[in-house]
Amino acid sequence: MARALYIHWPFCLAKCPYCDFNSHVRERVDMAGMEAAMRADMRHEHAAVSRGAPDEALGSIFFGGGTPSLMPPALVARLLEEAERLWGFEPGIEITLEGNPSSVEAANYAALASAGINRVSLGLQALDDATLRFLGRLHDASEGLAALEVAQTHFDRVSFDLIYARPGQTLEQWDAELARALAYGTGHLSLYQLTIEPGTRFETMVRKGDFLPLDEDSCADMFALTRERTAAAGLPAYEISNHARPGEESRHNLTYWRYQDYCGIGPGAHGRRANAATVRHRKPENWLAAFEKTDHGIVETRALDRCEQASEAMLMGLRLREGVDLAALAARFGLAPTDLCHDAKAAFYEDQGLVWREGARIGIAEAGMALLDGLLGELVPENLVSGGNAQA
Repeated sequence: MARALYIHWPFCLAKCPYCDFNSHVRERVDMAGMEAAMRADMRHEHAAVSRGAPDEALGSIFFGGGTPSLMPPALVARLLEEAERLWGFEPGIEITLEGNPSSVEAANYAALASAGINRVSLGLQALDDATLRFLGRLHDASEGLAALEVAQTHFDRVSFDLIYARPGQTLEQWDAELARALAYGTGHLSLYQLTIEPGTRFETMVRKGDFLPLDEDSCADMFALTRERTAAAGLPAYEISNHARPGEESRHNLTYWRYQDYCGIGPGAHGRRANAATVRHRKPENWLAAFEKTDHGIVETRALDRCEQASEAMLMGLRLREGVDLAALAARFGLAPTDLCHDAKAAFYEDQGLVWREGARIGIAEAGMALLDGLLGELVPENLVSGGNAQA
């Protein structure tokens, strides 16, 4: 099985009011210090995953953030050279970089392609200026679409994000915006309902009464419309919020949802390897300071017992259209298939048309995807989540 590497670049030009990711605004970034620490972090991960195991090549690399399109292309190239030196690359490796669709960053696309990036994910978020201002974005609609055109020139695989179910948005407005988005011809779209996350500026604004989130019924209608329109356009949902032409699914994100191991480096990066979860220091300054004492930026390495892993694998895998193979997961974690899923409840929800089962596989049916969180709570046993089902 190919390995996966996640590289977190935490810096942004501004903090978006809806964002709860590990992102930071800094007037100055120590590029030399960041590069040296990322190389050291990478070497530590290589040593950790290679210890007592075959040295498998990388099948995917994902630069996330933050805003990794702000990275100098030469730095991206050197980090990729280091990764290839350590692990080697599988033929056809997927190397994704997230970015904002500004004219400044679009000017780097040719250099980023030359550095080895072969897939980009652009945070357009909306296609009109008023909404972009509400969302705190620094680009306007014309600049974003121009950047998308440049990206499609330089990269074979392009994805972009949109946020819907915004305050005051109507179903007709979202239908028209989605039709425009589909007309641009990208092979992948990430379409997210606006969520008011704790600790964000939007949470404060809602609490103060500055705006009201869209009601649940309208959100449900937009969710159903989104899946209907993308499927008709040949980009069916393969995950709850992600839509792609067959073969253009994000291979790197599938690593997470299929509960496979991945290495994570950079400030705040999470990783999962050898039955343990790793977490790096979130604040860039603290992450950099860690290298004065050791060769990595890890703040915590936590052993995962098999029940916790099985629970996470179920909760992640059921987000996917393909569902999960209960027999394979049970064998992987030394459990019984009935430990992983309430059989009687699965049968009940199958009769309701909300769940499907084919042999050992189980998944959420199209009609059940809008009720995903509730169905997960019903299907995955509580004592498995708490680690009390079978010996750990």
